[in-house]
Amino acid sequence: MASLAVSVLMPVYNAAATLDEALASLAAQMHPAVEWVVVDDGSTDATPQILEAWQRRVPFLRVLRGPHQGVARALQMGLEACRAPYIARMDADDWADPTRFDLQAKFLAAHPDVAVVGSRVRLHPQGFQGGGMQAYLDWQNRLLSNEDIRREIFIESPFVHPSVMFRRDAVLAVGGYRHGPWLEDYDLWLRLYLAGARFAKLPQVLLAWRDHAQRVTRTDSRASLENMLRLKAAYLAQGPLQARDAVIVWGAGMAGRRLSKHLLREGVPLVAFVDVDPRKIGRTRRGKPIYAAEDLPALWAQHRNPAVVVAVGARTAKDLIRPRLTDWGLREGKDWWFAA
Repeated sequence: MASLAVSVLMPVYNAAATLDEALASLAAQMHPAVEWVVVDDGSTDATPQILEAWQRRVPFLRVLRGPHQGVARALQMGLEACRAPYIARMDADDWADPTRFDLQAKFLAAHPDVAVVGSRVRLHPQGFQGGGMQAYLDWQNRLLSNEDIRREIFIESPFVHPSVMFRRDAVLAVGGYRHGPWLEDYDLWLRLYLAGARFAKLPQVLLAWRDHAQRVTRTDSRASLENMLRLKAAYLAQGPLQARDAVIVWGAGMAGRRLSKHLLREGVPLVAFVDVDPRKIGRTRRGKPIYAAEDLPALWAQHRNPAVVVAVGARTAKDLIRPRLTDWGLREGKDWWFAA
């Protein structure tokens, strides 16, 4: 069916060791894509030869080649070349479940209001223990509904990028992939968020995500904590904090200190911090007073249109903060957001 037509978008750079496995998983899809658009970003290993061998077997494999220019530019080149309405992202070191395209394309067809649909993800190879990466997967695997994803989008990127299928027109409408100082996928999700896009994630595990020492999130400065905080601050300022007359940061520790620096640079009207640590209460951070968490309702009442940004990363602390803010009548995703 034309309405279910899928283009695969895959950037490749020196992926000879894993490319065959990734392409084989595309060939095994129950719902075949109408084209595989692979952008060879200046590979210097055997990647070009592997792609040429696959082109002899798969006539709808289109290879775009150019000098090495980075993944964001390669993705945008490929996106502009894709012809189907649905785009399935895939990386050259991952593996897609045979049902993935079928389930995601049918979901998008049945939910015309959804711009991006992901899936749950496991680490590859099976049984690999990924430490912090596993903790990230456990978190993002819990976010299935549009409400869940939009509520927690400032904590971290809510999708594993190669797990998603999206509407080509929706992504192009917000500018597609942009090369910049931070990761292109998180930047894209946040632009879609500001545009009011709806998101979803299927409960099935449809992608095996390979974790290794050379992964971009481990080696690229765009994935550094500082650049992630810059990204969050920029989109918080453009979006939920734009019309606020006062912003209170919950957390005067390292996360709050670093995030507040970027919020102030974006012109956010930061007025105070709150914290539960008695050693911090009564002091200042960035020239702003640090109050006890119990003082937050009184601080809130002093302003016409305030907001709270919670910059506390520990999961156990989050589980304590959320019910307290709810008990005080503050709405997550409306009045306050986690940003760490």
